[in-house]
Amino acid sequence: MTRPEERARGTLHGLAIGDALGMPTQSLSRQRVKDTYGVLTGFLPAAPDHPLAAGMPAGSVTDDTEQALLLARLLIEGAGHVDPVALAHSLLEWEEEMRRRGSLDLLGPSTKRAVAAVAAGASVEEAGRYGDTNGAAMRIAPVGITAGSDLTALVDSVVEASSVTHNTSVALAGAAAVAAAVSAGIDGADVKEATRHAEDAAAMGVRRGHWVAAADIASRIRWATELVAGRPAEAAADDIYRLVGTSLATQESVPAAFAILAVYPDDPWQACLRAASLGGDCDTIAAIAGAIAGACHGVAGFPRDAIDTIRAVNALPLDDLAGRLLALRP
Repeated sequence: MTRPEERARGTLHGLAIGDALGMPTQSLSRQRVKDTYGVLTGFLPAAPDHPLAAGMPAGSVTDDTEQALLLARLLIEGAGHVDPVALAHSLLEWEEEMRRRGSLDLLGPSTKRAVAAVAAGASVEEAGRYGDTNGAAMRIAPVGITAGSDLTALVDSVVEASSVTHNTSVALAGAAAVAAAVSAGIDGADVKEATRHAEDAAAMGVRRGHWVAAADIASRIRWATELVAGRPAEAAADDIYRLVGTSLATQESVPAAFAILAVYPDDPWQACLRAASLGGDCDTIAAIAGAIAGACHGVAGFPRDAIDTIRAVNALPLDDLAGRLLALRP
């Protein structure tokens, strides 16, 4: 098996692993996570009173993985391109299916508003003009696999795959950062090199879409990674939670994922465990960190039993999708 294939598989497995680790801790305060779980050491079920994931068994993925794989399938169907209207309708169908299954983990605020606008007849260009949260960044990893090293073309692909729901400068910058880091990893970059590519892509992505007032993603990634440099892991995690932020805001969660990677550049599993222990939107932060770490280290960067758990609990065709996405890469 070639290294790019291992890295593409690592991207999707890393995303799912991080997401599933963060499933029981998402939407909880850091203090509650500390009191209840400490630092995670593996997959856990959600508590019966969890606000979003009550009743979900250990190893279950959330909307982060499911929407990323939805996007992956559309990329494959479109030979590397995404029909924005098809994406909007697919997201609506996905949410309806989640409701039928009794899930409370549904579309995020930006995506929900945008797909409702499309369903009501709004143009693709206008539907996502207020989408500034991290929904685009959380599902963009498949674009990182299909897009090559040309950052302009990569950002174009990010806009195509994101603007129907997140057509704002900050959301597109955040998604571009994640996609570029994954793409660099597929090409053999380590985490530090991938982070530099992310900053460059974010600086390009922020010039796309509708401007909104938000902190600059490229600058925030650079600052967040410098903030935790040389810090002990627990102190770094506290700094990320208090100063970088772990909310749905793109300018918090995307830099937080890169900061976690800066703490654990050579250990994808520990990066995901620590990210999932942050609190806030930590399933998304862990999913992003896992996808990038998986791209940089390959699927072998994660424990075999973690991969087996994801497969057994969720029955997702991650290897097949990774191979088909990689085949579209220039």
